[in-house]
Amino acid sequence: MLSPKPHDRRQSRRRLLNRTAKIQVGNGTLPRDCLITDISDGGVRLHVEGFDVPDEFVLLLSGEGGAAKERTYRVVWRLGYEVGAQFVPPLPRPGLAARR
Repeated sequence: MLSPKPHDRRQSRRRLLNRTAKIQVGNGTLPRDCLITDISDGGVRLHVEGFDVPDEFVLLLSGEGGAAKERTYRVVWRLGYEVGAQFVPPLPRPGLAARR
């Protein structure tokens, strides 16, 4: 008899994906290629070979019309060439709330 699956802690549904993206590992460095294996509103799972992914990085995902979407992520687990990272929401800009 199979045991039930452990509770999935994700807060949003993941989508399986097999799409290349780029990781910006630091200011002034060239972005490095990676493969997104799944993604959700809250995080991403990447397959990365040939370089170490820093604890926090910017993921560049090309969108429609060639424009790249940038999102900051923080690594939450590593297993071989696989990396799981959580989306880091941008900080509110000073003065933005005062204008509303």
